[in-house]
Amino acid sequence: MRIPFLSWVFFMPICLLSISFYVPMVCGKCPTNQKALLLQLKNSLIFDSASSTKLVHWNKSIDCCSWEGVTCNKGCVIGLDLSNDSISCSLDNSSSLFKLRYLQNLNLASNDFNSSEIPSEFNKLSNLVYLNLSHAGFQGQIPSTISHLKRLVSLDLRNWYSLKLENPNLNMLVQNLSKLAELYLSGVDISMKGYEWGPALSFSLPNLRVLSLSRCNLSGPFDSSLVNLKSLSIIRMSNNNLSSPIPDFFADFRNLTTLIFSSSSLNGKFPERIFQIPTLQMVDLSNNFELEGFFPDFPSNGSLQTLVLSSTKLSRSLPYSIGNLKLLSEVDLYSCNFSGEIPKSMENLTQLLHLDLSGNRFNGSIPSLSMSKNLKTIDLSSNDLTGQIASTRWVDLLNLETLDLSSNSLEGSIPVSLFSLPSLQELHLQNNRFSGQLDEFSTAPSYLLSHLDLSQQFGRANSHFSAVQKLKDLTFLDLSYNDLSIEYSGINCSLSSFPQFSNLLLASNRLKRIPDFLRNQSALNDLDLSNTQIHGQIPRWIWEFTNLAFLNLSNNYMVTLERPFLNVSFRGVVDLSSNKLQGQLPSLPCSAEYLDLSRNNFHSSIPTSIITSMVHIGFLSLSSNRLYGSIPESICNATGTLRVLDLSNNFLSGMVPHCLFEMSETGEPELFGNQSLGVLNLRKNNLSGKIPDTFQGNCGLRTLDLGENHLEGKFPKSLAKCRELEFLDIGNNNIEDDFPCYLRNISKLRVLVFKANKFHGPIDCLESNATWPMLQIINLASNNFSGKLTEKFIGILKALMADKEEAKLELIHRNFQLAEWYDLNYQDKLTIIAKGLSLNLTKILTIFTVLDLSCNNFDGPLPKEIEKFKSLYILNLSHNGFTGNIPQSLGKLSNLESLDLSSNKLTGVIPVQLADGLIFLSFLNLSFNQLSGKIPQIKQFATFQISSYMGNIGLCGFPLEEQCIGEGPRLSTPTSKESDSNSGIGIDWNFLSVEFGFVFGLGIAIGPLMFWKRWRMCYYKHADEIFFKIFPRLYITIENRQRQARMNHRRRAHRNQGRRHE
Repeated sequence: MRIPFLSWVFFMPICLLSISFYVPMVCGKCPTNQKALLLQLKNSLIFDSASSTKLVHWNKSIDCCSWEGVTCNKGCVIGLDLSNDSISCSLDNSSSLFKLRYLQNLNLASNDFNSSEIPSEFNKLSNLVYLNLSHAGFQGQIPSTISHLKRLVSLDLRNWYSLKLENPNLNMLVQNLSKLAELYLSGVDISMKGYEWGPALSFSLPNLRVLSLSRCNLSGPFDSSLVNLKSLSIIRMSNNNLSSPIPDFFADFRNLTTLIFSSSSLNGKFPERIFQIPTLQMVDLSNNFELEGFFPDFPSNGSLQTLVLSSTKLSRSLPYSIGNLKLLSEVDLYSCNFSGEIPKSMENLTQLLHLDLSGNRFNGSIPSLSMSKNLKTIDLSSNDLTGQIASTRWVDLLNLETLDLSSNSLEGSIPVSLFSLPSLQELHLQNNRFSGQLDEFSTAPSYLLSHLDLSQQFGRANSHFSAVQKLKDLTFLDLSYNDLSIEYSGINCSLSSFPQFSNLLLASNRLKRIPDFLRNQSALNDLDLSNTQIHGQIPRWIWEFTNLAFLNLSNNYMVTLERPFLNVSFRGVVDLSSNKLQGQLPSLPCSAEYLDLSRNNFHSSIPTSIITSMVHIGFLSLSSNRLYGSIPESICNATGTLRVLDLSNNFLSGMVPHCLFEMSETGEPELFGNQSLGVLNLRKNNLSGKIPDTFQGNCGLRTLDLGENHLEGKFPKSLAKCRELEFLDIGNNNIEDDFPCYLRNISKLRVLVFKANKFHGPIDCLESNATWPMLQIINLASNNFSGKLTEKFIGILKALMADKEEAKLELIHRNFQLAEWYDLNYQDKLTIIAKGLSLNLTKILTIFTVLDLSCNNFDGPLPKEIEKFKSLYILNLSHNGFTGNIPQSLGKLSNLESLDLSSNKLTGVIPVQLADGLIFLSFLNLSFNQLSGKIPQIKQFATFQISSYMGNIGLCGFPLEEQCIGEGPRLSTPTSKESDSNSGIGIDWNFLSVEFGFVFGLGIAIGPLMFWKRWRMCYYKHADEIFFKIFPRLYITIENRQRQARMNHRRRAHRNQGRRHE
């Protein structure tokens, strides 16, 4: 049948329209075979039906293209998203997943594939464009078959250190993935150097836009080939060990939006041009402690939203142009080296949410931030900010949750409006100079304020503690170190009207008694009432708080315990030290981890049951009481938990239990570190017998102090096994032995005290090549050591040779973690002879250095190699048999403050280099030697007394009475001939020439000033400049006063002129 042409033309559009509706309908339907594969996949997977949001809803009676996580196109399954669907089983090569050949997008992230390896069959999914296996519980080597997926645009294998790239390595993985634009390998162990991973990326991935290689064990430096990655938009490479600077060419990545290199050991100068990239939105360079640089001027079209540079060395001032960054929402510059004023332009940053400028050197006043109405956090703590804060409109910051202005020099009153902010939860104002009283804040209570710190604030004042009653949500309150006389009266309020505190810290105030309202504080976790002048007894109810984990009542006048510790169950810290507690040592709390009863008046023996029930004890100090008797061996029952045992300064007697030294054995690592005895202090008792030679092979001792007892015998050789030892003091005992050269294998040793024993022999240890790189205090005084001080001995004391600038200013302390929440710092104590005095050091700095070899039998010359001890503070070589001259090289010990060479056989003159170089010397003793010649009269040497030089017959000059030959004018009796010949008037031309010279020189200097105006003006100008350089602050003060005087003069002239016109 023939169809007319016009009918055919009319009919064709209708057919095409019908087909266009029909085709999509057919292409969207899931084919039977692919539906079966998906159901087979579901049946092979183990998942939690209660948590699953996708697999659990797959129903075979429904078209699979409508299933959750399934995407179809033209009748094919092209997308599968099973991310975060609570899958918990392995995935192997036989899975039906690898038969879904049309898959383009596959997401299995955030599941747990049971630590199985990534199946090699992924190469069967050759159409994949997007593959995400991140945090899916895979582990082991990434298979090489991934590199066959040549169509991949995005590959995400991020994990937590369970995957690795060895064979294949990174280069082999990406060599065929030329279309890849997004590469996420964070957490994969790649372990490559910069010249390896750089070219692997730049030559194989020319289209790369996103690079995520955090925590990949990569090292630097950056390879120059990376300059080819012009399309890079996002770079995340935190937590590597790059140890190199950021290349300048990063500033040429004009599409860069995100740059994250936190904790990557970056160093050198950061290219400031990077901050000026117009597209840059986020920069995180935090925790790169050697990274330096400064901010440039920011462009007006900047896109920066997040700026995190905390814990770097970036410095200088913040540019005023930072106000151009109108999109900034987070600024974190914590612990950098910034200085200067905080720019007023920051008031324009209306999008700010978080602002942290703490730990810098910003000065001046705080700019108003009232325009940043979305601010949630402001931290300006630990700077040099001054002025008042009352002028800021705090009432406009309705979303502010945390405000920290602590540790500045702010003054004036604390605005009451701060306590009315509706969202404020934490307020830190401690360590400033604010005035006012606590009572003022009760008029404007904040209903969400939970954390309030006003410590080290008000100075001596009176306050009513009931002022905090209206802060109903307050759980943390710190008013410590204010010297407040805190008054409380329960007449007008019940005990339950106070907030339920979890932390209440009132140390160093004037309480006089424990407040009654504490009875009702059942939620208390931390209570600090130390140094509050509390008298009387410790009440019974204070032990009944079931949540109490920290109790500090130290430095008070407590006399008795109303109830013994028996049955006290709380587990944590109890500090009752420095009170007047007396009588028998009480039964100790069975669950305490830290117990300090030191510096009281307990008078009893230590009960044998002391440790039996204390199963968690980590720190126990009973020092400075009047305890007597022997140390019970039951104290060793705390093996595995006891870290610090201090029984010093008592009257304990008998032998040291052998088991105490066996407790120093390091056991298996526990949850909170090695649980072995780290500090043993038995100093200043009446202990006798030998030091047990029972130290174990894995000894963990870090402090051993047995000084001032009656111990005898040989030095224990097994102590050399204590490789962690830092502090060793066995002074003032009766130990008789050679110098223990084997201790030189303890490289961490800082303090070594053997004074007042019976050690003998040489100390140069010729047979050993080890050194003490950290040994800073050596006291071998009052023994019988002999021989010469050799270059070998000098060479082992490396810590004394460090430059002062290189040494770190820190306190020597022992840090132990007793629990997950509590760190313990134990301070070593030491007695030394310095500057002729006995000094008790309760804190020892790492830069404090001492070498005391006095009262021994050393002989021979003083070695010139002592000049290497550039950081030495105290040198005592007195009462020996040293001979020869004092080396001129001693003058190079520029940090020396105390030098004692008395009672030796030194000869010759006192080197003038000594007087010229020892500019910090405040104590000198050269007495009772055989020195001769004139005492130098320059610098410090002109200040010492006779006692510094007495007993040297050949010495002369000040301060001794003996005058040196030819010193000063001496009159002689003329002969009769001379008298007659000089009876007339004569002129002594020597004296006259001196006077003529003086007058002539004075005339040359004064004449031009009097008669030549130009010379006079030039002279005054230069003198003024010199004066300014020497006394800048005084100069500025004078200038300000002169300026003010001129202004006042003009005002007066203006007023006088006005009066004349009237």
